[in-house]
Amino acid sequence: MPTLKVLDMAGKEVGDISLSDDVFGIEPNAAVLHAAVRAYLMNQRQGTHSTLTRAEVRGGGRKPWRQKGTGRARHGSIRSPQWTHGGVAHGPKPRCYRVTLNKKVRRLALRSALSAKVAGGEMIVVDAIQTNEYKTKTMVSMLRSIGAEEKKTLVVLPERDEKVIASLRNIEGVKVALPTTLNTYDILNCDRFVVAEAAARKIEEVYAP
Repeated sequence: MPTLKVLDMAGKEVGDISLSDDVFGIEPNAAVLHAAVRAYLMNQRQGTHSTLTRAEVRGGGRKPWRQKGTGRARHGSIRSPQWTHGGVAHGPKPRCYRVTLNKKVRRLALRSALSAKVAGGEMIVVDAIQTNEYKTKTMVSMLRSIGAEEKKTLVVLPERDEKVIASLRNIEGVKVALPTTLNTYDILNCDRFVVAEAAARKIEEVYAP
């Protein structure tokens, strides 16, 4: 059972927390993590790319010169792919890149990512993340105190708190999530995984097998 120190917003140790082996202590499954990250990134693609074929490019309806007798290569249209301003051969067309994973695979990938963060010493538990005013300076001070000044930090709150979210939003590289909105890619992509103690308990409830 993994045990981590619990810090306050000033960076002082205020206790310990024992985490569930089923969520934070499993052996990360590399194949499932790869599948989950690939699916996430592919699902971010809009698939709106498009090029014009020779039939769609304006012009080129007349044969540029006669077939024989000029000494030049034969051509039927100035919009063929080999011509400047011609159509594109085998270019991209709008398509859907969506990849789906079944629920068990998604949950296993997320537990693997959580366990990898704990094993790598990149997870930081804070007793409570809160502020009484919209103040980015307060959140910057907290991240500095707990040792989460990395370029990429994922902060997980137990519930939506507009003041905390707004205060963290202006900090470059910081992303905020809730236990129910976590995804494998964001967890693996961050350098520091900062979780409120109450959020850690909710994660255990939501993602327990």
